[in-house]
Amino acid sequence: MSIAKIALVTGGSKGIGKAVALRLAHDGFDIWLNYKSDTHAAQAVQKGIVHAGQKCTLLPFDVSDGEACKQALAPLLEADTPFVLVNNAGFARDAIMAMMSPREWHDVLHIHLDGFYNVTSQVLPKMIRKRAGRIINIASTSGQTGVGGQVNYSAAKAGLIGATRSLAVEVAKRNILVNAVSPGFIETEMLSGLHMDKILPTIPQNRVGMPEEVAGAVSFLASNDATYICGQVIAVNGGIFTG
Repeated sequence: MSIAKIALVTGGSKGIGKAVALRLAHDGFDIWLNYKSDTHAAQAVQKGIVHAGQKCTLLPFDVSDGEACKQALAPLLEADTPFVLVNNAGFARDAIMAMMSPREWHDVLHIHLDGFYNVTSQVLPKMIRKRAGRIINIASTSGQTGVGGQVNYSAAKAGLIGATRSLAVEVAKRNILVNAVSPGFIETEMLSGLHMDKILPTIPQNRVGMPEEVAGAVSFLASNDATYICGQVIAVNGGIFTG
C-alpha cells in the first residue's frame, strides 16, 4: 500500500466539488471522484480531469450510507492511500425551525456529519499508517454565524467545524493536517430561489464567489505551502463574516 498523489473528493460532480476536483487534477493529483447519482455530470468532470492529464476513478455512493462507503472504498484502499481527502458532499433543506420536519433535520445532518464520519473513518487509518495526509472539510459561513431558515444546515456545518478542530489535534503528530474551508455565497445551485438583490448589499465585495475561488483555497491547503496550517477554518466569503 503506497501513499500516492491521489485526492478523494466527495460530492464532486457539480458546484464546488467539481471545481475542487478539476483544480486538484491541474495540481497533479489523480482523482477519486465520489457522487451520489448524477452519472452524466460525473462523467463530464472525469473528462476534464483526464484532459488535465490525470486519472479519475468514479465512485457512485451515498456518503451517508456507511456500508456503501465501505464497499466502494475498501478495495481501492487496499492498494493506495489518498494524500488528500476533501469532504464536500452536502445539501440544504431550508425551513424555519417551527415548520421543519424531522426528515429535513435528519437528512441534512446525515449527509454532512455522518458523511464526514463514514468517509473519513475509512481513509484515516490508512493515512495514519503512512504518517501523511490532508483532510479538508468544506464548511460554510452558516456554520460560523446564525442564518435564519437554516437551523439544520448551520448545525451540521458548525458540527463539521468542531470535528475539524478536534480531529486536527488528534492526528497532527502523525503528519496529517486537518482544516476546513468555509464558503459564503457561491455561484452554485444552492443560490437558486434566493433574493440576491437583498443579499448582495450585505457582502462587502458586492458579489457572490465562484466555485473556483473555493477550489483555490483547497488547492493551497493541499500544497507544500500549507505544511504548518492545522485545525484552521479558511473563510472564502467576500468579507460577509470576519469572526
